[in-house]
Amino acid sequence: MAERQCAVEDVVMQSRFPSSAFWGGKRVLLTGHTGFKGGWTAMWLELLGAEVYGLALSPVAALGGEALWHAIGRPGDRCGFADIRDAAAVEAAFAMARPDVVLHMAAQALVHPSYDDPVTTFDTNVMGLVNVLEAARRSPGLQAIVNVTSDKCYENTEQVWAYRETEPMGGSDPYSASKGCAELVTASYRRSFFSQPDGPFLASARAGNVIGGGDWSADRLVPDCIRSFSRQANVLIRNPLSTRPWQHVLEPITGYLMLAQALIESGFEAAQGWNFGPPDDDAWPVGRIVDALCKAWGVGAGWVRDEAVRPHEAMLLRVDASKARIGLGWRPRLPIAEGLAWTVDWYKSVAAGQSARNVTINHIRAYEALSGAAQ
Repeated sequence: MAERQCAVEDVVMQSRFPSSAFWGGKRVLLTGHTGFKGGWTAMWLELLGAEVYGLALSPVAALGGEALWHAIGRPGDRCGFADIRDAAAVEAAFAMARPDVVLHMAAQALVHPSYDDPVTTFDTNVMGLVNVLEAARRSPGLQAIVNVTSDKCYENTEQVWAYRETEPMGGSDPYSASKGCAELVTASYRRSFFSQPDGPFLASARAGNVIGGGDWSADRLVPDCIRSFSRQANVLIRNPLSTRPWQHVLEPITGYLMLAQALIESGFEAAQGWNFGPPDDDAWPVGRIVDALCKAWGVGAGWVRDEAVRPHEAMLLRVDASKARIGLGWRPRLPIAEGLAWTVDWYKSVAAGQSARNVTINHIRAYEALSGAAQ
């Protein structure tokens, strides 16, 4: 019986794993395309033959390297730069793109800056989402909307079991609270405006802590490590015992694209919230992640405990992705140990003079090959 269940899941998985058969020619409006996760998404969609229309702020100068979006050839560079808090600019982007699919990733995406500027965090992550959904209501031909939030949308009580999609939204810090609010806005718009049989249909996606090459964000673990290792300095680690659901960036992106396809194929059945997190064995404490990065980097890599007083961060967070595995056929393909090795390979290869675009494409192709879905 178990063998038969696996076979059924494999059929679903193969039919929805991102491929040019589905995405070729699709018009996709991708907000946040100049960011780390957005850059990888835009690159992959263009490789799949989609017409990608990006809507995002201009990427800021990277701390330690060129912004990923510039380095990989500016994928999705059609709509120009705009702030999702500007409703008129969002409407103009929708009018230009005339999208079949909207992937909403634009956000203030970091916990510590949310303490420094909570107003911008809530304005971007909540009212920016409202602007996108309002424009989507008036967009003819739109079939699917995926709103990417965060695993931090859950009211984190530091429980030992992983969070499921039915658990309460919340958050202590402004960033986490803004993502909980974004989920409530999504649910409200889905029930109020996106529940007709002819669509479009709206879902939300909650992923874990993503890693991968090309992330140069300030105050994020892997970029902080790479910057320190590059100058042969010890990286300062705030909470080595904090446990997070780590995953390579291509893992949740696969989930977002499969979810968009499910919205088009299955309609309202897929219009829900979905977790895309790693298996429990890949929820590692920060110290173990840094040790693995140090080993993969080699000479010049080390870390020490940061004893400075910092704002509150949850010590334990995991999400349960059983629903996505069963309902969408999504499953993790890249164990975190391999994901860390791929990440270090990306930074070292680019530092050695290889094209960031080519290295990124090679990683996407290698990931496709893991599923037997190479184009």
